[in-house]
Amino acid sequence: MSDKNYLPWWRLDNAAKIFPSTSSAHDSKVFRFFCELTEEVEPAALQAALDKALALFPLYRCQLRRGWFWYYLEKSPLPALVRQEELPPCFPIYPSLQPSLLFRVVYYQRRICLEIYHVLSDGAGALDFLRVLVYEYLCIQHPEDDLSLNRIPVLGISDRQKETDSFQKYYEKPARRFASSPPAYQIPGERLPKSQLGILEGTIPVKALLACARSRGATITELLTAVLLCSVYEGMTIRSRKKPVVVTVPVNLRQYFPSFSSRNFFAIIHVSYDFHKNAPGLESVLAKVKSDFQEMLTVERLKAHVDSLCALEHSLPARIVPLPVKDLVLRAANRIAAQAATVSFSNVGKLSMPEGSEKYIRQFGVLTCAGCLQACSVSFGDNFVITFASPYRSRETERVFFQELSRLGLEVTLTTNMEDEADTNAVL
Repeated sequence: MSDKNYLPWWRLDNAAKIFPSTSSAHDSKVFRFFCELTEEVEPAALQAALDKALALFPLYRCQLRRGWFWYYLEKSPLPALVRQEELPPCFPIYPSLQPSLLFRVVYYQRRICLEIYHVLSDGAGALDFLRVLVYEYLCIQHPEDDLSLNRIPVLGISDRQKETDSFQKYYEKPARRFASSPPAYQIPGERLPKSQLGILEGTIPVKALLACARSRGATITELLTAVLLCSVYEGMTIRSRKKPVVVTVPVNLRQYFPSFSSRNFFAIIHVSYDFHKNAPGLESVLAKVKSDFQEMLTVERLKAHVDSLCALEHSLPARIVPLPVKDLVLRAANRIAAQAATVSFSNVGKLSMPEGSEKYIRQFGVLTCAGCLQACSVSFGDNFVITFASPYRSRETERVFFQELSRLGLEVTLTTNMEDEADTNAVL
């Protein structure tokens, strides 16, 4: 006889386990993808599209629960309702005084925004959901175009494939643990009030940026990582240059290990440069960045990283220690890890939509909330959008970054959410 009160539940994936313990008003672990259309968003159609998208992603109808030893996800009867944007970007979703789903869909003028608590998914998984949401919305709004004839590939993936914990799928055996990283340079500055982010968004022509990177024998990610390192260096004092500048770069493991999971499946690599010991020019920095990427982005290295992370989770102490103790340990570990990074840069890459829908879409963008300066980028059509989200009042590092891109011959259009910024909608 079945229990009518039973609700399906899911264990957190390996990457998700740290997020509930370390979320805060300053570091919500919430990230946002947005799609900017060429027309105003129609709320009723967006709600209908969300209902259709959720039918294809059952895991998104869940909420976070506390167990004796681990947090877990449980299916939730709560409704998912689209709302006009009122809260600051990446406002905390958990912890909350009220039970809630782990994502929200909001709209503002021509933008559809999907915000997700990192426990639920990583950027690649969330992007699948957003693409389906936008696709269903455009099918409803423009039935005359027969967009349903050009379906998104993710629509053919089974629920089981989307819900797979790929960390456990590819975990093989305990591997050597990587040595801890030394303390990195930390950007100083006055923080904004809790739950507020300073956002500076730059749009660059994709073809020009790609040509600029290729002329230097680099990828776009490598070039922008090097420019970001140099931008941080410009604001360092002579004494502070004794510490390396470190950029953390999330890596989508689906590019190396076959997976259709819509959950977390990523690794973090640390790309560093010691300006105290090495030349500060862009070409020197870029050479070091390219070397680091080549060394760290191999199947063998990433597999060892996955095994190392999963081995911690499977160890006896991690299994038997009660959750309150785990919370304390993970918070301490998170503070130590934060000292090993200066900034973060995540390039989601090129995004595509079904034929016929592109004419209704201007661009996509992504940003995230964390304790340090974050840069995220995504490209669609010929628009490459890179967004900085900062907990600090100063925009100096971001200004230098975009000025350096302008010196490389790139046209950059800037927008910001800071009312006192003079360069809103400016072109460098």
